[in-house]
Formats: sequence, structure tokens, C-alpha cells
Amino acid sequence: MIVHNDLIKIQSEARPTFDNVTPQVKEIVKASGIQNGTVLVYSPHTTCSVLIQEYSDGQTYYGTELILQDLVNVLNKIIPTCTNEGMYLHPCPMHVKEAARLRGEEAAWSLNTDAHLRSVLMGRSVTVPIIDGEVQLGEFGFIWFADFDQVRARERNAIVQVMGIGK
Repeated sequence: MIVHNDLIKIQSEARPTFDNVTPQVKEIVKASGIQNGTVLVYSPHTTCSVLIQEYSDGQTYYGTELILQDLVNVLNKIIPTCTNEGMYLHPCPMHVKEAARLRGEEAAWSLNTDAHLRSVLMGRSVTVPIIDGEVQLGEFGFIWFADFDQVRARERNAIVQVMGIGK
């Protein structure tokens, strides 16, 4: 069995963002030489998710696919966007203090509890079969990296692990 690891870098914005990483994942699978197995796409970030969804053939003014904006709208009904301290139990004053001391974070950056909860609900990875060298996403499937954190823009990583057998 072959195991091939790679990384996709993604730049998020200070709003929910969705990046189609399908072309990069397919290129990584091709470069791995694996013909039959699986590809795992995983987010190590606790405010991000990886999901499979289609295109909408329409976008918001920010360029978000409409079906993905629908997802944000539904999640906002279930998990309202954190707008001020005290809205959720997290972050508590101790967390804000330690985040500033240990990581130099601004207090407002801790107002992302909604993103943490949305990530848990949506999941942080997908695993897709590879058959005869082809990633099996179906006719309309695309792999999207979602960053639900709305407090700041930053560089994110998607870890891609391809496992299986070659020719």
C-alpha cells in the first residue's frame, strides 16, 4: 500500500468562505500514482470544515455559490453568529486573557464560537474512493473547504492523504 501526503494552502476572508479544492485534490491523486484506494481531505482548523456539494450556477456578490450561502443561512438559524461577549459561554474571560498572553490574539478574535460549533456540526473531513485513478465524486460533486470564522482573514491548510495501490 502507498500513502501519499500533501497540503493545500487556502486564504480565507473575515466572513464564511468556501474554496473549491477539487482540482488540487485530483492533481494530488494523479501525482500519487494511486489507482485504487481513498483520498482523505481534512482540516486541522477547529473553525473549518470540508464538505462535498455541487455548484449552483449562481453566486452572491461575494462570489459564494448560492447553495453554499443557503448552508450558511441555515446554520445561522441553528447557530447564530457570535456578535458580542457573553452570547455563548465560550469565550470566557480566562480564555480571552490566555489567548492574548500565549498567542498575541486580540479579544475580538475570540468571538468565533459560532464557527467552532458549525465546524463540529459539518465535520472536518471527507473521504472519497479512488477507482481506476479517478476520484469518485459523482456527476455533480465538488470538494469544498469551508472557513466559518468571521472575525479575521488568515491562511488555512487542507491536509490531503491518498492511500491505496498503484498500477
